[in-house]
Amino acid sequence: MTHLSNSTLASLQGKLPLPAYRLASSTPQIGIVHLGPGAFFRGHQAFYTDQALQHGGDWAISAVSMRSPDVSQALTPQDGLYTLAVLDAETSYQVIGSVAEVLIASEQYAAVFARLTEASTRYVTMTITEKGYCLNAAGELDLQHPQIQQDLTAISQPVTAIGLLASALAARYHANIAPFCVISCDNLTDNGHKLRRALISFAAQKDPALANWLEQQLISPCTMVDSITPATDDALRANLTAEIGVTDNWPIKREAFVQWVIEDILPSDRPAWQQAGVIYAADVSAFEKAKLRLLNAPHSTLAYTGYLLGYETVFDAMQDPTVVAQLRQMVQHEIMPSFIAPAELDVQQYSTDIFARFRNPAIRHLLAQIAWDGSQKMPMRILPVIRDNLATGRSIAGLSSCLAAWFLFIQRRASEGEKLVDPLAEHLLAVAAKCTGDAAHDVALFLGVTAVFTPELSTNTAFQVAVTAAYQQLHSKLATMAATNGVK
Repeated sequence: MTHLSNSTLASLQGKLPLPAYRLASSTPQIGIVHLGPGAFFRGHQAFYTDQALQHGGDWAISAVSMRSPDVSQALTPQDGLYTLAVLDAETSYQVIGSVAEVLIASEQYAAVFARLTEASTRYVTMTITEKGYCLNAAGELDLQHPQIQQDLTAISQPVTAIGLLASALAARYHANIAPFCVISCDNLTDNGHKLRRALISFAAQKDPALANWLEQQLISPCTMVDSITPATDDALRANLTAEIGVTDNWPIKREAFVQWVIEDILPSDRPAWQQAGVIYAADVSAFEKAKLRLLNAPHSTLAYTGYLLGYETVFDAMQDPTVVAQLRQMVQHEIMPSFIAPAELDVQQYSTDIFARFRNPAIRHLLAQIAWDGSQKMPMRILPVIRDNLATGRSIAGLSSCLAAWFLFIQRRASEGEKLVDPLAEHLLAVAAKCTGDAAHDVALFLGVTAVFTPELSTNTAFQVAVTAAYQQLHSKLATMAATNGVK
């Protein structure tokens, strides 16, 4: 079977969208280095850059894995090419050509360092997960982290992303080459500012002059990224081969929705990301709030409610018109009025897109998995909206139903002997064991979990009344369902 590569790319014309710039006589030069070439990067930043390259420019990507050889072994024989499957009611395919090479830092350090120090490299993007930044609880670089300590003492080549980038920036400083822009694409609040501070803090331990240079010149915007990228499986590989007639070692699949918001501080010399759909915003935190409230809050509500009603996936729950109507009511009347949306965001369209994502039949997102870590999610997704609405006299009925569903979900897991995935699992299961079915009694027990509910909120009479009413209503509905189905 023929493999995907530069030599076979032309044979695919007419079968699926191709990177035209790869077929041209003069291909783009590398202008971006990316750390962490996992599935999300290939479905997200590499996709956006692929679309931007259709408008021209030398913005091909050198993808760098810090240690794992897997991506390099898969894509190097394919000249960096791979197929993106966009999952919707019908699956569509396109070849992504923005990745020019895949390097392994632990094995090809000299080549990686050369890329990072070339004047033509103007951007470094990153998807290295939160732990890759080596930050402490305050969000600052942990100077006592063993690997940071190792990089600071320069015993060997850097092993952390921070150490690697700081070393490359030091070389650029001494060669009088402007620093590259660093763009974090990890789901880390205030990610650009934290990354910038981490690099300057590392540099300050080595060379105060370097730290001062970075303080003056280093650009690191905050960003928000969003798209579900399920793991690649053999079914995708087989379907793709049948569809286009060539073999791809590592295709990627992604939902149709994709979003990238970048703080509007980049220099004018940039890829045509905006033409590819990137949103440049004055305040990325406003987008993060919109995502928490318009996406994450209804997602959690759907997870707990749907699970209790016997549904397995988000798609399954979204087939229940009553569930959808209640969710829409909560979003329109309780969530949307609770915050000021960023000027660059069409809130109604964003919410419509979210509901469409929930209905995507090709994404099998388990409700039980979304329900994990409720004690961490409720204080981020639900409780801030409740506080805002209580302060202004708006309804909290739907939001209270989410909390009631969470309480009953915990009890259901306990009664069924199923594992509760939550940092407070032991405490929450102990609370569930004391529940009697009396709404006022049970709600009071849960509101007494001070790690989740502050005394200011848990003692608020309007809040207590709303949650108790929601709990009673849902508890009665579930009892009726159980009786109808013959469950004791």
